[in-house]
Amino acid sequence: MTVAAPSTNGSSTSSCPAAPRPAQRPPSALEVIRSAERADTETSASPTSAAAPQVLPAQPLGFSPEQLAALAAPLDRAKVRQREQGRSRVSYLEGWQVIAEANRIFGFDGWQRQTIAVRCVAQAERTIGRDQKPGWGVTYTARVRITVIAGGLTPLVREGTGAGHGIDVDLGQAHESAIKEAETDAMKRALMTFGNPFGLALYDKQQREVTSSASPHQRPTGQPQLSRPASHRQSTAAANAEPKGMDAGSPHQKNPGLLPLDATTIRALHSTIRQLPRPLLEGLTQGFRKRFSIPEEAATIADRINQKCHHDWIEAFLVSHREVRTAEQHREVRTAEQQQRHESLPQG
Repeated sequence: MTVAAPSTNGSSTSSCPAAPRPAQRPPSALEVIRSAERADTETSASPTSAAAPQVLPAQPLGFSPEQLAALAAPLDRAKVRQREQGRSRVSYLEGWQVIAEANRIFGFDGWQRQTIAVRCVAQAERTIGRDQKPGWGVTYTARVRITVIAGGLTPLVREGTGAGHGIDVDLGQAHESAIKEAETDAMKRALMTFGNPFGLALYDKQQREVTSSASPHQRPTGQPQLSRPASHRQSTAAANAEPKGMDAGSPHQKNPGLLPLDATTIRALHSTIRQLPRPLLEGLTQGFRKRFSIPEEAATIADRINQKCHHDWIEAFLVSHREVRTAEQHREVRTAEQQQRHESLPQG
């Protein structure tokens, strides 16, 4: 753009370039919230004219106030697990729990997970267990990219690297365990950068942002319910309606995860589980037994799937392993294409 400078006789002289305007940064989430509050106050103070044009609400920028509150809330200690590592105990969050938190805070369509690198770094024969059975030890490393949509801002991208170890008498099973553990570990490290609900509080040795005030399925104090469309809230309220005769002090009301499942839902879960491939079925069974402390003398877990927490855990397990299967299929396709290109090259 150029600007013409007027001369003394009224004619224009040569043009000179105008000074560039300074770039403006997008408003922060706090500025957007305060601006909306001022607009509401002004609208309520002045009468609305019938001829006034309708102003469409602007697309929110960044996380909503509810999401910011959820990300800043302390971590519920009831969700933390511990395992032995060497001579010490390590606190951690299970993979399904991290996925459930991402769905709750960001929305089911508000985030994406992509495995961008997987590598087998070790494979060796070894003995397993007290019986010293011959078996295999396998180690994988993985890199996972997490993309989160925050209002009208550019999607936030975080990456994490993790490792997984598989030990089994069957080499294929050892590879499967290692690759799944590596991808889950990398996913958790990437999501950890978004705050305490994803395990950031566990990196503080004193765990000052880990609280025991909330029950396993209850939000920490001060953490609001994330906003959802009215139709979703109505359907959720109907689905979670308490049976008649349930008093205010019942354990079902204090812990929604203890709500019993209806017969139709249980049959649907059983049908889905029976259709799983055998390796995935065994992995689900072992994980369910470990998560809900099913005794070894129980011959099956079918009769133990009777509460809402069981349904939620199975759904998260199937979602996470479906993503792993998709990544494996993509790698197989790429490997086949590379093999075809190699075979098509002229032999010299």
